[in-house]
Amino acid sequence: MAELTLDHVTKRFADGGGDIVAVDDVSADIDDGEFIVLVGPSGCGKSTTLRMIAGLESVTEGTITLDDQAINDRQPADRDIAMVFQSYALYPHMTVRENMSFGLEESTDMPDDEIDERVESAAGMMGIDRLLDRKPGELSGGQQQRVALGRAIVRDPAVFLMDEPLSNLDAKLRSQMRTELQRIQEDLGVTTVYVTHDQTEAMTMGDRIAILDDGRLQQVATPLEAYHEPANQFVAGFIGEPSMNFFETTVENGRLVGDGFEYPLSEETQESIGSTDRVTLGVRPEDIELVDTVESDHDFRTVVDVVEPVGSGNNVYLAFEDSEEASELDMDESRTFVATIGGLRRVEAGQPAVARIPEDAIHLFDAETGDALRNRKLDDVETVEPQL
Repeated sequence: MAELTLDHVTKRFADGGGDIVAVDDVSADIDDGEFIVLVGPSGCGKSTTLRMIAGLESVTEGTITLDDQAINDRQPADRDIAMVFQSYALYPHMTVRENMSFGLEESTDMPDDEIDERVESAAGMMGIDRLLDRKPGELSGGQQQRVALGRAIVRDPAVFLMDEPLSNLDAKLRSQMRTELQRIQEDLGVTTVYVTHDQTEAMTMGDRIAILDDGRLQQVATPLEAYHEPANQFVAGFIGEPSMNFFETTVENGRLVGDGFEYPLSEETQESIGSTDRVTLGVRPEDIELVDTVESDHDFRTVVDVVEPVGSGNNVYLAFEDSEEASELDMDESRTFVATIGGLRRVEAGQPAVARIPEDAIHLFDAETGDALRNRKLDDVETVEPQL
């Protein structure tokens, strides 16, 4: 078990006339036994960060410590870290047993019987104990992924590093493996750093998630905090599917004025804005209600553009009735916003609808910096306490 710390870690790559900054001044404390997910769009620096922890990339600036010991200059084999790759990286000429035992045989003086015991135990945990004498070419993608995970488990490392290990699996198997990985990590209690571009994986798997963009760390938070209390507009837009709706507005006499709508603010919300005169209004699709009639200043007449049925719900794309987009819904460049409603409600494209946007659900961001000015409060989260 181990605590892992990244202290102002930066990675630059030389590129002719200048340097490319792949990771820019990243700091994070990862607790003993914690499962932390690095998430962000392609090219944001998450895999480079993982490779620096593993020792596969050098650190340009900053320090990486493992249990208070700097490991910047240690060789990968000397870091007590096991890595699971996206490509599985199995030896095709070796059996499953040989793939899982190879690392221990090459890097330790462990007796053969102890290695066999570890392999058998890990194979049982991964549900591949009947496949030990097969070669990778005889296995499915999911079975190969289990072998790669088992190979890391037998090492009994201080830290697991996982670089998008589920991206090559189909959707159903990926969902199943997410659950299995969580169970295994909880059973082993090993500090784990997991990289993915899939925010669903990040939200469902991580004790905490670290969101990166353009090499910079945007926020480190629990999944619930990142979803409901994003640090900035990037985090708010990246976390969640469908993404948060954003409306560019100006602040005029206690109201947000946007294209085709005006949104009155309470005194408390106005105080959170302060003197900012340009604000981005954000609201999650599931927080927008479709109601029968306009009953308050937060109800807006809209026109339905597109309806996406997804089984349990419908994603309904809307435009404000008085906006430029509402009169141009047949154009590809039209900008709409989305509301998520129940799957048993029938809504048709082209029909009018009234959208209610409750003030207690809105987020406000500084239009210049993107910093969050107001978020939904996590105090509103309800705790389920079963009565036994």
